[in-house]
Amino acid sequence: MTLAKELEDFSTLIHNKTGVYVLEDGSGSMVARAWLTEYAEKTIDIQYFIFSTDNVGLIACDYLVRAADRGVKVRVLVDDIMVDAEATDILTFNSHKNISVRIYNPGVNLGKNIFQKIEKFATDFKSANQRMHNKTFIVDDQVVITGGRNIANEYFDYDHEYNFRDRDILLIGKETQKVKSSFDTFWNSELSKDVTDVIKDEPENIDDENRFDKLHEYACNPENFWPQVRKRIENLPETFDAIKNSGALVWSENVRFISDLPGKNNKESSLVGGGISTSALVDLVKNAKSSINIQTPYLITSKLSQNLFKDAVNRGVKVRILTNSLASTDNLEAFSSYQTDRETLLKTGIRIFEFKPDAEERKKIMTGELQEELEYTPIFGLHAKSMVIDEKITVIGTFNLDPRSANLNTECIVVVESDKISEGVLKGMEIEFKPENSWETTLDFNPDSEVSNYKRLKTWTRKVIPKAVL
Repeated sequence: MTLAKELEDFSTLIHNKTGVYVLEDGSGSMVARAWLTEYAEKTIDIQYFIFSTDNVGLIACDYLVRAADRGVKVRVLVDDIMVDAEATDILTFNSHKNISVRIYNPGVNLGKNIFQKIEKFATDFKSANQRMHNKTFIVDDQVVITGGRNIANEYFDYDHEYNFRDRDILLIGKETQKVKSSFDTFWNSELSKDVTDVIKDEPENIDDENRFDKLHEYACNPENFWPQVRKRIENLPETFDAIKNSGALVWSENVRFISDLPGKNNKESSLVGGGISTSALVDLVKNAKSSINIQTPYLITSKLSQNLFKDAVNRGVKVRILTNSLASTDNLEAFSSYQTDRETLLKTGIRIFEFKPDAEERKKIMTGELQEELEYTPIFGLHAKSMVIDEKITVIGTFNLDPRSANLNTECIVVVESDKISEGVLKGMEIEFKPENSWETTLDFNPDSEVSNYKRLKTWTRKVIPKAVL
């Protein structure tokens, strides 16, 4: 069976409409990627901010190598700053004749020592902070997964200490061509360098025909993954059928993929400048008529965004935002800035909810294998970046509500005008607004006291960091 064969059912739809399916749970999103990799025939193009060589990363690499062995052309583009892999492993991966790896905006991580990294930030601060935050997974130019998840354990509910509640969106058909075009623009940008130009060392086993054997052995060893995970992989052929028959796959003419260009805001010396994705989101908020519901892991607002929400409230729009609490956040620097402006933001008239680290919803959203295996509960933090406007427009993407996403990082979003998609996403949001999953923060109450004095002190010390780089 091939991807083309699986898509035959949609032959009358695929050229003029876009199929949309929301991937809520981490395990399902991981298996969807595995299925697409297994059934790919021609190309796999991957673009990520983080690609770790933990369990999820290694099994992903093994699937990609096996696809490349079948003749599938694999291109991987990753941002330099968050690459979490040994140089030799990356070069070995890149050495496959059908795999190419490029690094976006190098100079702050790979191939550099600590002094060179410091020099880059000291002498070229803005360039060093301009990162590629886009996340796209494109198969045979026909199916795409994009959204909040990077490639690492914690984004797919397999980390033993901290996991993210995240959201991806799967696209089939017409709008995938825009995603492919965006990927090509990044791939061909002067900011994207071949990994062999970034890392000069050459691994000893680069020509060994068995150099991928250890990777394959690790990925196939049941001791490295819970039995339930292997069962999901074994049931892979059923994955796409389940999506097609779920009733949640919606075909629409009103789907837009919007991406910033490489080097976003690079013509300005200032850290403030915006981009295509920023402008699109501002327009959506300005045109909201009745309600705006938002999930964002980081909530760092400027006077501009505060006024944007205030204007919406003044014209009768009900605005609710769910973000991380101090107890659930993975980013003290971001929370510290939000904490400083929290009262000002509440005075605009919006309602703010803060995610609980032991949210009851984790029992449904988080991968069941983790909860069955461990005798304790890993912290559950929010990482989804989503918005539902007027109960009919849904935005899912990589954009955090912070200055970094607005002005520095390249971002991408999918805007879907569909009552059914909005209803499904909003249903999940409504559950997470409930008291068992989040605290409502008001002018009289916040849940900061739920953490230790030490963590609160650490948060306070982060207030010296300029908001513009958070």
